[in-house]
Amino acid sequence: MRHFPLVLPAPAEPFWLGLPYWLVGVILMIALFAVFQVYYWGGRRLGEKLYESRVGERMGRERIARIERVVEKWGALAVYGCFWVPMLRHTLPWVAGALRVSYPWYVVASALGCLTWAPLWWFGGMVALWAWLRLAAQSPVLAALVAVAVVAAVAAYIAWRRRKRAKQETLAA
Repeated sequence: MRHFPLVLPAPAEPFWLGLPYWLVGVILMIALFAVFQVYYWGGRRLGEKLYESRVGERMGRERIARIERVVEKWGALAVYGCFWVPMLRHTLPWVAGALRVSYPWYVVASALGCLTWAPLWWFGGMVALWAWLRLAAQSPVLAALVAVAVVAAVAAYIAWRRRKRAKQETLAA
């Protein structure tokens, strides 16, 4: 069996499109920050129309109402927290705009979220990917087992959440 040596990307060496590794991470953080501003202003422009818009229909009225309660309770702090909650990450900024959360506080919260969440995923995610690739180069069977275990864990978590949500909906009805 042939083994290929894997080299971790050096921070200053060309990584993607000739850009150094760290610069790609910075560009991704800036892009995420820009997307959060677009979300906010889209929600602010839509306002009450958010419920009837295509985005609002996809999110669902109950989800928007739940997110509104979080934003009303926590304000800009909810914007920072939404980075760490997968489904809120792309819905809460729309609602923050519709509820007209103070824009300066929104900018601060979204900037802090980008500065803390994005590097964790960029560097941590790349470490996990490179570690798995190194494992795959050394033991493809073990790497396949790890991949299957991760997929099974994610599927089990999703199934558990769906059962929990269905149970709550039957109790509420």
